[in-house]
Amino acid sequence: MLELTPPVILAALISGAVVGLFLATFGGGGSVLAAPLLLYAVGVTDPHLAIGTSAAAVAAIALVSLTGHWRAGRVKWPCATVFALAGIIGSLIGSTLGLRVDGDVLLFAFAFAMAAIGLSMLRRPKSEGDPDVHITPKLMARIAPMGLGVGGAAGFFGIGGGFLIVPGLMMATGMTLANAAASSLVSVAVFGAATAANYALHGEVEFRLVGLLLAGGAVGGGLGILVSRLLATRVRLARSGFAVLIVIAAVYVGWKAAGALGWTA
Repeated sequence: MLELTPPVILAALISGAVVGLFLATFGGGGSVLAAPLLLYAVGVTDPHLAIGTSAAAVAAIALVSLTGHWRAGRVKWPCATVFALAGIIGSLIGSTLGLRVDGDVLLFAFAFAMAAIGLSMLRRPKSEGDPDVHITPKLMARIAPMGLGVGGAAGFFGIGGGFLIVPGLMMATGMTLANAAASSLVSVAVFGAATAANYALHGEVEFRLVGLLLAGGAVGGGLGILVSRLLATRVRLARSGFAVLIVIAAVYVGWKAAGALGWTA
């Protein structure tokens, strides 16, 4: 069991703040940093424990960030709810598969997922979207299958999946990026909770670290909501910079995992 020394506590609080900041600012991408931060900044040695703990923390941090966006009226609840409910099944299936994969192999695959996240964030949306979108049976038929697939990926890699949820919601409903980023937090919280519950049943969640990450995430989430307002006219530039950071982190995670597997000289 990891000893909670002052440096470990400080690292966990800062890690939570970083995740909360990016999650609230961009709606996606921030959660993918949680597991690497636990492994390489906090000092967790088991990849499965890092993924399970990060999933629980990300779910809680997403809920904190969601409240601010909810009060601002940016969450499209009907669309977000359908997406999240459909994804619960996928996240349980994905997390079950992830638990059966060797930790270092899973981490190596996780690096490719991180790179995909970063690259996807560099793409420019095709349109600004409709801020007045409403749920219809046709939209439900498009949202549900997408939620199932995204939930599976989120569960397997132990991530919130916001990088897939945001474009998925925009593609299925035509809502704006701001609405999609805010609405995605509903699914991030639900997918993270389902994944964490599955991991917790196998003893792969460190709840003391979850509490520390959440404490830091509450501060970071609050700052993220303020930052998202300040960056309203420069969100594209900021999002691109963050995407590059994720790709760099992916290279590092992949290199470390490959080394643990003996795949590097």
